[in-house]
Amino acid sequence: MAQLTLNLIQGAVSFSFTPEAAMGLKNEINQLMQSLKAIAANTSSGGRPTPQKSMEYRYTGEVFLEVFCNPNIYPSPFAAKVLLTIRDERIRLTTEAELTRLIEDLEEYLSNAV
Repeated sequence: MAQLTLNLIQGAVSFSFTPEAAMGLKNEINQLMQSLKAIAANTSSGGRPTPQKSMEYRYTGEVFLEVFCNPNIYPSPFAAKVLLTIRDERIRLTTEAELTRLIEDLEEYLSNAV
């Protein structure tokens, strides 16, 4: 199983992750991006944005990974951050990561895993 490295605001974390799980996370992020773009479009046109559903992705493998983002609190996809929780039986890490950086890390992982 390949290692996914996520670059955080301060530091990085690597863990075993399957390409199938990476594709699932990518699909969730694509839906989140659509929500963020819809909010940004409504805000820029002076309208009141329609509340969008939060993204909540969970993966259980050698580690448990949870990625959460509420698109309603960010003015654009470039400002968005995600809350990451990564844990196993020995350690638990909860931190924020920039959405754009998460997308880049995921793309790099998928290009190397295929």
